[in-house]
Amino acid sequence: MRSRVKIILGILGLGLLSLGGAALYFIGPRNLIGMWRYDKRREGSLQIGDQAPDVALVGLDGATEVRLRDHIGAKPLVLIFGSYT
Repeated sequence: MRSRVKIILGILGLGLLSLGGAALYFIGPRNLIGMWRYDKRREGSLQIGDQAPDVALVGLDGATEVRLRDHIGAKPLVLIFGSYT
């Protein structure tokens, strides 16, 4: 009975070790450490109908600061974040 438990625990341990190795290989150790260290996400408190929070973004020229509140008004405002490579 004890040998069966040891075999099962060994297989589970080997599976976890393999999974960790695959994560290191595909994601990379630097990215895994970064995700673990800097993941500070939390659920927001915005509700439907709330005003959007003010955000400051850098313009395409790299120097101009663009604030969201300066562009909220009578017309709809759409923000698109994307990468076109």
